[in-house]
Amino acid sequence: MDRAVEAASVGDSFTGDMSMIGLFFQADLIVKIIMMILIFASVWSWTIIFEKRGTMKKLNTRANKFEDSFWSGESLDRLYDRVKKGKQDPLLKTFCAGMEEWHGGVATGLPSKESLQASLRQRVERAMSITINREMNALERGMTFLASIGATAPFIGLFGTVWGIMGSFTAIAATNNTSLAVVAPGIAEALFATALGLVAAIPAVIAYNILTNSLHRYADRLDAFVSEFSAILSRHLDALEGTSGNSSNKDKSTGNADADGKKKTDDKAAA
Repeated sequence: MDRAVEAASVGDSFTGDMSMIGLFFQADLIVKIIMMILIFASVWSWTIIFEKRGTMKKLNTRANKFEDSFWSGESLDRLYDRVKKGKQDPLLKTFCAGMEEWHGGVATGLPSKESLQASLRQRVERAMSITINREMNALERGMTFLASIGATAPFIGLFGTVWGIMGSFTAIAATNNTSLAVVAPGIAEALFATALGLVAAIPAVIAYNILTNSLHRYADRLDAFVSEFSAILSRHLDALEGTSGNSSNKDKSTGNADADGKKKTDDKAAA
């Protein structure tokens, strides 16, 4: 208001600071608060973006190394003993959860019934799925903030725009002067608030879409690992069951052979 009156009194000329910093310090208190909120939201959004990008890149690199070791032919028990002592990530935690449930299920011996074996496989898959859900929830922390900023920042900036334009019209009414020198400062501050809203919202929306896609691909990778791990355990159970069956058949064959030999000996003695 004072700047508008000053502009009108000096022949409709305004010599105030029209830079971004000047517009911020010369703005109305409400517009200043809105600008500060948008600046904080933008800084916090970029912090989340850089942190998530670095985390996903590191996790995918570690996953590649682990999968190479997993498919290298190394014993799962030996691999488990080696990785459980190292730095954990979602994939390693998923693997360790499955191995711990497996060791707990076979601690007293391999289940002999098919129903018990199926129950063991289900418990292993459930333990791994619970771990995946917990780890993905931790990885997705902060994504809601990005989505909220992308959706609301333009409207917050628009509120500052409306408030600034209201101030400009108030200045016109107070000075009875419609010169641009009267309304330009308030309009500039208002448009600056809108610009800050867009600066906060556009990167947040783009990063949210990119990071969401990256998180979904990583979650699919974990789910695929659970399926592969379950298939390996199923083949292992089938192999053990087949070995037990062959041993039982061999014992039966040996017993029949001994009985036949004994019968022949008795027949010779009777003759």
